[in-house]
Amino acid sequence: MAAGSGSKTAGRLYDIVVFGASGFTGQFVVEEVRAPGYGPRPGQGGQRRWLGKPSGSGVRGKAEGRSGASRGAAPGRRGLVPGRKAVFGEEVDVLLCDVGDAGSLAAMARQTRLVLSCVGPYRFLGEPVVQACVENGASCIDISGEPQFLEGMYLKYNEKAAEKGVYIVGSCGFDSIPADMGVLYTRDKLKGTLTAVESFLSVKSGPEGVCVHDGTWKSAVYGLADEDNLKKLRKKIGYAPVPVVGAKLKKRGFVFYNQEFKEYCIPFMGSDGSVVKRTQRYLHTELQETPVQYGAYVNIGGLASVIKLMFAGMLFFLLVKFNFGRKLLTKYPEFFSAGRFTKEGPTQKQMDGTSFTMTFFGEGYSEGQDPQNGKPNVKICTEVKGPEPGYIATPIAMVQAAVSLLEDAASLPKRGGVYSPGAAFSKTKLIDRLNKRGVEFSVISKPEV
Repeated sequence: MAAGSGSKTAGRLYDIVVFGASGFTGQFVVEEVRAPGYGPRPGQGGQRRWLGKPSGSGVRGKAEGRSGASRGAAPGRRGLVPGRKAVFGEEVDVLLCDVGDAGSLAAMARQTRLVLSCVGPYRFLGEPVVQACVENGASCIDISGEPQFLEGMYLKYNEKAAEKGVYIVGSCGFDSIPADMGVLYTRDKLKGTLTAVESFLSVKSGPEGVCVHDGTWKSAVYGLADEDNLKKLRKKIGYAPVPVVGAKLKKRGFVFYNQEFKEYCIPFMGSDGSVVKRTQRYLHTELQETPVQYGAYVNIGGLASVIKLMFAGMLFFLLVKFNFGRKLLTKYPEFFSAGRFTKEGPTQKQMDGTSFTMTFFGEGYSEGQDPQNGKPNVKICTEVKGPEPGYIATPIAMVQAAVSLLEDAASLPKRGGVYSPGAAFSKTKLIDRLNKRGVEFSVISKPEV
């Protein structure tokens, strides 16, 4: 992972800076960067520094960019997850950055090849980081699940990033690497032409239940409140339509019973659908690959879960339409989410007891069969399994995306720009890297005619 001599940023002090490292999610990203296995490899040469000065143990130190929202936290103070060790130490370089201070962001971007942006909601705090990176020649990866931010950055910075030769890759966490790379994995495992995929997300928890930090809740509140502007943004971008190849994938109802899982399901409300569509549009337009239709769903359980969800959903959608309602939702996330979202976030026991499985059902046409004629004649089932999605799988996905961007440069798109994960990493070793870190891709049933 040493900066190559041909790299435009080879002389920079750091390979990676974690921006927002003292925030709730950022702390876990720092720990993932600090995990064994990320040190310089023998024979690579060069002075490689992840984010700081070399430590006595030979593991390179990490630097941590912090937003103004958490500048008051002293290095070494965590306090967010009881019982966890502090992530800051003498071997760590700490860069004090304020998302409202363009000069501090520029100074950060000039020192590194890549910024991992962990400060959200991104619609309010994400753009200054992207702008600083583009203007100062650093690439940037984020874990946003906010389509309006992701597509807004494409509209505003895609050409500028291409001119600078840098890569801005959004949604590199649980939203939406498992879905986006899972579709590509399914496509690559089918001997023939994959034309449609449906994914079903299942999240299992232990006796402590599931909990998510309220930063994700805030993103959902403001995102749903601003859906009309997302439609206007997409018209402004002027996306080329993605052609339908093969039989058209039918849309499911809002609630339906899935015989495969013996559970009720609903459409997945996150960014997966929009991210996968952006990837498929890019692969079709730029690489002339057959586009894959996609539907994303989540398993919610039995009838009692459906009834609870319907009442909670009706209240949520009613409140997000009004300013006072949004204030209530963001002020009391635990009350309105029945304890699923809290300002404290999950405990260590909750995270340890939680895991996810995303199952992909694909259909297509066998080798030699024309996808434009006849019904699909081959099916395949794959899955992506991993640990707790928000604060274990997300840092793994983000850091492995970062490693792929730095190490697999020859396999990235030829031009810089603003990309979805699948568009940026479809030719890299990202899936292999994820498998080795516990986010596992596998074939459940081989293609059957």
